[in-house]
Amino acid sequence: MQRKPSDPQGAPRPAFGRSKRSQLNVIDYTLAKRALLRDAQAGLQSVNELCDAHPELMRAAKYVGEPTRSDCPVCKKDKLVLLAYVYGDRLKQENGRVWSIDTGMRMAAADPDTCCYVVEVCRSCQWNHLREAFTGRHTATG
Repeated sequence: MQRKPSDPQGAPRPAFGRSKRSQLNVIDYTLAKRALLRDAQAGLQSVNELCDAHPELMRAAKYVGEPTRSDCPVCKKDKLVLLAYVYGDRLKQENGRVWSIDTGMRMAAADPDTCCYVVEVCRSCQWNHLREAFTGRHTATG
Protein backbone atom coordinates (compact mmCIF):
# COMPACT_ATOMS: atom_id res chain seq x y z
CA MET A 1 0.00 0.00 0.00
CA GLN A 2 1.40 3.37 -1.00
CA ARG A 3 0.76 6.49 1.00
CA LYS A 4 2.29 9.88 1.43
CA PRO A 5 4.73 10.26 4.28
CA SER A 6 2.68 11.95 6.96
CA ASP A 7 2.33 12.15 10.68
CA PRO A 8 -1.12 12.30 12.21
CA GLN A 9 0.53 13.12 15.54
CA GLY A 10 1.96 16.41 14.38
CA ALA A 11 5.60 15.66 13.61
CA PRO A 12 7.17 17.97 11.07
CA ARG A 13 7.36 16.49 7.62
CA PRO A 14 9.82 17.31 4.88
CA ALA A 15 9.06 20.20 2.62
CA PHE A 16 10.17 18.61 -0.63
CA GLY A 17 7.61 18.41 -3.40
CA ARG A 18 5.18 15.73 -4.46
CA SER A 19 7.56 14.36 -7.08
CA LYS A 20 10.03 13.29 -4.36
CA ARG A 21 7.28 11.90 -2.12
CA SER A 22 5.99 9.75 -4.95
CA GLN A 23 9.45 8.19 -5.25
CA LEU A 24 9.23 6.63 -1.77
CA ASN A 25 7.82 3.37 -0.47
CA VAL A 26 6.64 3.69 3.12
CA ILE A 27 6.56 1.02 5.81
CA ASP A 28 4.56 2.15 8.84
CA TYR A 29 5.15 0.46 12.20
CA THR A 30 2.12 1.91 14.01
CA LEU A 31 0.42 -1.48 14.39
CA ALA A 32 3.55 -3.02 15.92
CA LYS A 33 3.75 -0.09 18.33
CA ARG A 34 0.10 -0.49 19.34
CA ALA A 35 0.59 -4.21 19.96
CA LEU A 36 3.66 -3.57 22.11
CA LEU A 37 1.86 -0.92 24.18
CA ARG A 38 -1.16 -3.21 24.54
CA ASP A 39 1.12 -5.98 25.82
CA ALA A 40 2.62 -3.56 28.33
CA GLN A 41 -0.82 -2.55 29.60
CA ALA A 42 -1.69 -6.24 29.97
CA GLY A 43 1.47 -6.81 32.02
CA LEU A 44 3.18 -8.93 29.36
CA GLN A 45 5.99 -6.36 28.93
CA SER A 46 7.67 -4.35 31.67
CA VAL A 47 8.41 -0.64 31.41
CA ASN A 48 12.11 -1.51 31.65
CA GLU A 49 11.76 -3.63 28.51
CA LEU A 50 9.99 -0.81 26.67
CA CYS A 51 12.25 2.02 27.82
CA ASP A 52 15.64 0.67 26.85
CA ALA A 53 17.16 3.26 24.53
CA HIS A 54 20.89 2.91 23.99
CA PRO A 55 23.00 5.82 25.31
CA GLU A 56 23.99 6.80 21.74
CA LEU A 57 20.32 6.95 20.75
CA MET A 58 19.58 9.15 23.77
CA ARG A 59 22.49 11.44 22.91
CA ALA A 60 21.25 11.77 19.33
CA ALA A 61 17.71 12.43 20.60
CA LYS A 62 19.00 15.20 22.85
CA TYR A 63 21.08 17.01 20.23
CA VAL A 64 19.60 16.08 16.85
CA GLY A 65 16.03 14.92 17.51
CA GLU A 66 13.24 16.70 15.67
CA PRO A 67 10.45 17.57 18.11
CA THR A 68 6.86 16.42 17.69
CA ARG A 69 3.62 17.37 19.41
CA SER A 70 3.09 13.75 20.46
CA ASP A 71 3.30 12.81 24.12
CA CYS A 72 5.33 9.75 25.06
CA PRO A 73 2.91 6.78 25.08
CA VAL A 74 4.65 5.32 28.15
CA CYS A 75 5.45 8.12 30.61
CA LYS A 76 3.31 10.97 29.17
CA LYS A 77 5.90 13.39 30.69
CA ASP A 78 7.67 14.54 27.53
CA LYS A 79 7.09 15.07 23.84
CA LEU A 80 8.61 12.53 21.47
CA VAL A 81 11.46 13.44 19.17
CA LEU A 82 12.22 11.81 15.83
CA LEU A 83 15.55 10.66 14.46
CA ALA A 84 16.37 9.42 10.96
CA TYR A 85 19.03 6.77 10.40
CA VAL A 86 20.00 6.09 6.78
CA TYR A 87 21.52 2.85 5.53
CA GLY A 88 22.73 1.90 2.08
CA ASP A 89 25.76 0.17 0.59
CA ARG A 90 26.59 3.14 -1.62
CA LEU A 91 26.77 5.48 1.37
CA LYS A 92 30.09 3.99 2.52
CA GLN A 93 31.28 5.95 5.58
CA GLU A 94 27.95 7.81 5.76
CA ASN A 95 26.11 4.49 6.25
CA GLY A 96 24.17 4.33 9.53
CA ARG A 97 24.50 8.03 10.34
CA VAL A 98 21.83 10.19 11.90
CA TRP A 99 20.38 12.75 9.48
CA SER A 100 17.51 15.18 9.50
CA ILE A 101 14.32 13.47 8.40
CA ASP A 102 14.18 15.66 5.30
CA THR A 103 17.72 14.71 4.29
CA GLY A 104 17.15 11.04 5.07
CA MET A 105 14.04 10.90 2.91
CA ARG A 106 15.85 12.69 0.08
CA MET A 107 18.64 10.14 0.27
CA ALA A 108 16.14 7.26 0.17
CA ALA A 109 14.30 8.81 -2.78
CA ALA A 110 17.56 9.23 -4.69
CA ASP A 111 18.69 5.60 -4.36
CA PRO A 112 16.31 2.62 -4.28
CA ASP A 113 18.91 0.61 -2.35
CA THR A 114 18.98 3.13 0.50
CA CYS A 115 16.58 3.07 3.44
CA CYS A 116 15.70 5.84 5.89
CA TYR A 117 14.49 4.59 9.27
CA VAL A 118 12.61 7.06 11.47
CA VAL A 119 12.76 6.28 15.19
CA GLU A 120 10.69 7.99 17.89
CA VAL A 121 12.36 8.58 21.25
CA CYS A 122 11.29 9.92 24.63
CA ARG A 123 14.12 11.83 26.27
CA SER A 124 12.53 11.36 29.71
CA CYS A 125 11.85 7.62 30.02
CA GLN A 126 13.99 6.28 27.12
CA TRP A 127 11.04 4.84 25.17
CA ASN A 128 12.08 4.22 21.56
CA HIS A 129 10.35 2.57 18.67
CA LEU A 130 10.79 2.32 14.94
CA ARG A 131 8.10 4.57 13.48
CA GLU A 132 8.52 4.40 9.70
CA ALA A 133 10.93 3.26 7.03
CA PHE A 134 11.26 4.92 3.65
CA THR A 135 12.86 3.32 0.61
CA GLY A 136 13.23 4.55 -2.92
CA ARG A 137 11.17 2.87 -5.59
CA HIS A 138 12.85 0.63 -8.11
CA THR A 139 11.94 1.64 -11.64
CA ALA A 140 11.17 -0.94 -14.29
CA THR A 141 13.66 -1.07 -17.12
CA GLY A 142 12.52 -2.10 -20.35
